[in-house]
This record gives sequence, C-alpha cells and structure tokens, in this order.
Amino acid sequence: METLKRWMKNWKYPTSLLCIYGFFSTVKPLEPFLYPFLTGPDKNLTTEQLNNQIFPVWTYSYLAVLVPFFLLTDWLRYKPVVVFQSLILFCTTSMLLWCNGVAEMQAMQFTYGVVTSCDVAYFTYIYSMVELKHYLKATSYCRTAQLLGYTVGSVLGQILVSLELMSYNNILVFTLVLTGIAMIASILLPMPKVSMFFHKKKSEEADAEENSGNVKTLELGEGFGTTVDLSNDVKVDEAKWQQDVLDGSNGCNSGSVKSSKSGGKAGCGDVLLRLWRDFLQCFSSRTLLLWSAWWALATCGYNQTVNYVQSLWEHVEPSSNFTVYNGGAEALSNLFGAAAAYGIGLSSADWSRWGEMALSALSALEGGALFAMVFSGNIWVCYGGYILFKSLYMLLITIAMFQIAAGLNMERYALVFGANTFCALVLQTIITSVVVDSRGLGVDVVTQFIIYGAYFSVIAVIFFLRGLYTTMCRKPETETSRENLEEAFKNDAQIVTETKL
Repeated sequence: METLKRWMKNWKYPTSLLCIYGFFSTVKPLEPFLYPFLTGPDKNLTTEQLNNQIFPVWTYSYLAVLVPFFLLTDWLRYKPVVVFQSLILFCTTSMLLWCNGVAEMQAMQFTYGVVTSCDVAYFTYIYSMVELKHYLKATSYCRTAQLLGYTVGSVLGQILVSLELMSYNNILVFTLVLTGIAMIASILLPMPKVSMFFHKKKSEEADAEENSGNVKTLELGEGFGTTVDLSNDVKVDEAKWQQDVLDGSNGCNSGSVKSSKSGGKAGCGDVLLRLWRDFLQCFSSRTLLLWSAWWALATCGYNQTVNYVQSLWEHVEPSSNFTVYNGGAEALSNLFGAAAAYGIGLSSADWSRWGEMALSALSALEGGALFAMVFSGNIWVCYGGYILFKSLYMLLITIAMFQIAAGLNMERYALVFGANTFCALVLQTIITSVVVDSRGLGVDVVTQFIIYGAYFSVIAVIFFLRGLYTTMCRKPETETSRENLEEAFKNDAQIVTETKL
C-alpha cells in the first residue's frame, strides 16, 4: 500500500494516466475509412456534400474555439478540459454512428473541431505536474502514446475491413468502448494546483548563493529557479545575466515578474497583457519569424491534404470495386514519419545555416508527391505519395520546432507554437472558404490537389531564395544573449530554465 501511495505521488503516475488517455483516445479504426463509410449505404452522402459542405466546418470551428479554449484551459487548470475533451470525443463518435444528413454531419464536424482545440490541455497538463528534470521524458512518453494510438487504430481498422470482421457501424461501437476507457483515465488524473497564467504558485523569497558562490539561483515567480553552474574557468557577468533574465530572456517583463511574485490568481487583463508582451518579445527575432512562417504555411497545406486525401483516393479507385488499404497507408506514414523525426535528432547538421535549404528542397519534394498523386491515376502511387508527403512534413516540422525552441524557455515555447498553429488555421480557413467551400469556388478534389501541389512549390521557391541568401551572403546570426550564453557554456555550465506552461 505504501508503495502504491509513493508511486501516486511520483511524476510517473500522472504521466502514465495521460499516456493511457492519449493512446485510447487516438485509436480510431474507422478514421482511415471515413470517406467510404460516409459515401456508402450507411450515410449515402455525395462527394460534393462531403468536400464542399461538411468537411470545411471542421476548419471553421477549430479556428473559432482555439483561442477561447487556450485561455479556458489555463483558467480551469487543464484536467477539466481533458475530461471535457473525452466527453466531446464520445459525443462526436456517437453522432457519426447514429446521425444522418448534411446538417447532422456538419454538427459532428463542429464537435470534432472542439475536440482538436482541446489538445492544448493534453499537451500542457503534464507541465504543471512534473518537475523540469522529467519534462523531456514525460513529453516523449505522451507523444509516443498518441503516435502508437494512431498507428494501432490504422492497422486495426485495415485488418477489420480487409478481413470483413466488422461492419463500419460495429467498428464505431468498438471505438466508443475505447473512448470510454480514455474517459475513465481522464477522470482519474490528479488535479493540478497551478497553471501558467491564472493560477500561480507563490515563489520563494530572494536568491540563494551556494557552493561558495559558484551556483546562483534566480527565482522567476513560478516556484522554479534558473540555475547557472559556473565552473572554475568560466566568468559570467552575473548582474547582466540576471537583468537579461528578468527583463526579457524569460519571456516576461518586470511587471510580469512582480505579478508572479505576488502569487495568487491573476486577473484576465493582466493575463492578456502578459500574453501580448510575451508575443512581441518572442517575434522580435527575424529568424524566429522565418521559421514560424514556414511552420504556418506548411501546416496549413498539410492539414488541407490530410483532410481531403481520402476524397482523392476514392476518386482514383472507388471503394465499391476495390479493397481499400487506407489504414495501411496511414500506419506506414505514421511510422516512417516518426522514424524520420527521430533520425533528424541524431543528425549533426548545422540547421541554423542549412535548414532553410532543407526546407526548400524537401518542400519541393512534398509538392512533387502531391502532383504525382493527382496525375498518376494509380491508387498505389497515391498511397506512396501520401506516405512520402506525410513523412517529409514530420521531418521538417521537427527541424522547425528545434530551431524555434532553441533559444526559448518553455513558456515562450507554448506561446510561439500556439501562435503558429493559429496562423496556420487562419490561412487554412482562407483557402477552405475560397477553394473548397461551396459558397466559394467549390472546386473538385483533383483541382484541389493541383492547387496544394503548387502551394508547396511556391513555399519551396521562397525558402530556396532565402536559404541561398543565408548560405552565400552571411553567417547564421545568434538570436539572444541567452542563446549566446548557452552556446558559450554548453560544455562548462549547466543552465536550467523554467518550464511552467
């Protein structure tokens, strides 16, 4: 019993429950076969209704509720939003099973937009429950659990469909059971006591000097410190470092620090003001702006491609006369994408210098893969092109995340990544309303993918020109004094920064 109590107080307990939730909430065997299901005898929807009236609703709803749910997640301290996400996911699956008609399916897409907007709670809950030293492991475990869930769901769906072990309706019932398990795991999650903005932990008083003055701790208002371990041969202007941390390097100004030290619950106005100041501080860097621009542009194109790729597959090879292998294509794309993202972490390339050229070359390959899917007229080429496209995106987004987060603490990490996602959704909404929506041009799926291929080709040209300038005309520039400090002392100093999200 004592062992169980100690384990429940350990960081592994909330991490394990969150991994269980992440796994079971992402095992969706029917997702790779959603298009055949909706156009088949179960729902009898047409291609035009799906592409031009139903699927665009997800983009609009996701954009509409993303920012409110970001603030609501912090105010409610994460867990209630995770539980709410599991409940809405259960409702979405139920609507998919029992509802019919365009209006009902549009409502289903709206609820699914709410589900995806709640992902912010999943990815920030763990930061309020674990210490800094466990952050990387906890994040890795949670992301791996989700990836395994998507992969297992795709493989399971392919087996059930290919061997005709279950009908589409029975697969949805099975998915409801899995979602119920995820809901139980979310309810068992412990409730965090602090959050990033609204619920702050009162920091300890004044800085302490330890180990004969070699270790300095700067309290930054969240209950954590920034520790600089100074070796014998390293000299640091401590006053300048402290001022940099308090004035900017931590992503907040002195007013924010003062508010943080006072503890308690921050007002909505103070939270919004701090968010705005942090936003301006982060995006004052030209290099960060460049990588964020690629993030937003590429994520927009990626979301559009993933949302409508099943429509293209159905156009190339109708499911009525072909045993579809959509689940196998999704599973392989997830596995290859994960392998590519992992492999890039083992690379020793100087991405600050060559990253832009890599973005250009691989974005061009993404555009080529999309063109091949459109013009080949072969379902296997379509599957192969999709696997290549998704794997390249996961590889490139990993590079972009690394470059953006290199000089940021975890609080700025969340803010910048959230801003990039919001910009991607704004662009996606514009493209959807103009190109896809029936109230806009309402083009067919083949024309859509020609546009998406051209879109990635334009991205490749832009970053080729930028990368050529970076490579030929100047050296990679350092971004902040904090980055300079970390680079200078990466072998001699230990720098630990705040991770409250």
